[in-house]
Amino acid sequence: MTIRMRLFLTAVILLSPAGAQQVKRPPIIGIAHMAVFAADVAKSRAFYKDFLGYGEPFDLKNPNGSLSLTFIKINERQYVEIFPKEAGTDRLNHISIETPDAEALRAYLGSKGVTVPAKANRNRIGNISFNVTDPDGHTVEITQYTPDGWSAREKGKSTGPNRISDRMAHFGILVGALEPAMKFYGGILGFQEIWRGGRDPRVLSWVNMKVPEGDDYIEFMLYKDLPEPTNRGTQHHICLFVPDMDKAVAALETRPARKGYERTMEIRTGVNRKRQMNLYDPDGTRVELMEPNTIDGKPTPSSAAPPPR
Repeated sequence: MTIRMRLFLTAVILLSPAGAQQVKRPPIIGIAHMAVFAADVAKSRAFYKDFLGYGEPFDLKNPNGSLSLTFIKINERQYVEIFPKEAGTDRLNHISIETPDAEALRAYLGSKGVTVPAKANRNRIGNISFNVTDPDGHTVEITQYTPDGWSAREKGKSTGPNRISDRMAHFGILVGALEPAMKFYGGILGFQEIWRGGRDPRVLSWVNMKVPEGDDYIEFMLYKDLPEPTNRGTQHHICLFVPDMDKAVAALETRPARKGYERTMEIRTGVNRKRQMNLYDPDGTRVELMEPNTIDGKPTPSSAAPPPR
């Protein structure tokens, strides 16, 4: 075979769809944050900081000095971001997943036909990130923590003993069509399905998709008719693992901020047979406390029901 022929065949391989598929996906190791809107940031701060016990390591300001967003720290790698916005709208701003190499993940997603920016860039807190859009229109921020970013700068800070939980196990997002979501998160990003369940044994309600190189997961909240924007906070939610629900509730009951939380706190056993309790921030975004294990330590079978139609 001549040198010219070898070069031609190499070019064909690199430019063909099969060649494009050889771009390797870097690890996706966890969920980084969920960003929500708040009509009254002071009230949200009281809920997440005074009631749930979390710290606020830093915030960002607009050019005029007003608040752009603030960061509530769950642990060294997980946050809730709060953006000021008027009431009466969907409370979800975006979700974020973590990778050690954002630029490599950008190139990989581009090779799979996902619309991506020209490159991953430094964001305002010094980490590397870029955004894509999932099939349901949710903004998904790809985050890479850097050694000189603000997150690393604040390592060991704002993680006091009053935190009700030190791990965000999952967040939930609304999904209208299961197949496109499965293709994006499963087929392209490599998430692995770990469980599915439903309130009604005849209709599927949830599908849990675990990050490929970690234990965190995203919960698809399936719907037939999209809820009103003001009622989506119970679907768009975060889940915090607590080892003992009784102790968690007892701790919350003793906090001064409990007087300002007007909802009841009721422990229930979910369809997944794990004890859980729902709390709601001032804008109605649900914070689910959940024990990591089932009530008897045995796995709960997945539902075989079809998704809503």
